[in-house]
Amino acid sequence: MGRPDQTHQSPMFNAQVAPEQSNGVPMGRPGQPTYNSGAMRNQQNGVPMTGAVNNQPSNWTSGLFDCMNDGENALITCCFPFITFGQIAEVIDEGATTCGTSGILYGLICCLFAIPCVYSCTFRAKLRNKYGLPDAPAPDWITHCFCEYCALCQEYRELKNRGLDPAIGWIGNVQKQRMGQQQEMMAPPMGQRMMG
Repeated sequence: MGRPDQTHQSPMFNAQVAPEQSNGVPMGRPGQPTYNSGAMRNQQNGVPMTGAVNNQPSNWTSGLFDCMNDGENALITCCFPFITFGQIAEVIDEGATTCGTSGILYGLICCLFAIPCVYSCTFRAKLRNKYGLPDAPAPDWITHCFCEYCALCQEYRELKNRGLDPAIGWIGNVQKQRMGQQQEMMAPPMGQRMMG
């Protein structure tokens, strides 16, 4: 983490000086970045992404033990947790790491040390910070230590519910967003009539 006075290059937020009230007192904590509301822009592609970061705290869209809300993902996570983790990590890191790289690293940590939760809990923290989610039902490391598969399923569902499909990866989500923009631009205006 950098000093509070540095400008961050992350598409998730732009560090800015806190706005002042009319009495000259800054709003918010000193050195606290203010978050953009509205669509987040992918800096590499200039594509606004859905599920943007906002400054309002929100709740998880599904519970930790709602694994069967997405039965297919629950089954994949139960049998091959490294696949689910890789998909989540790629989307949270916005394509900086691939699904394969993250999944293999998760698998190696699992095989060598039998505690993949030390790696996977860091991505839960990134997800929470990105969307302003509470540290619930327990701190990230405890959630992943005791409920690893449920936590992975919850994170997968959270991304999906916020418009980012981990199954298609970061590039797939960017392309999907671009296609949606193109279709929106090509749609005919509503309420026009032929004059004649």
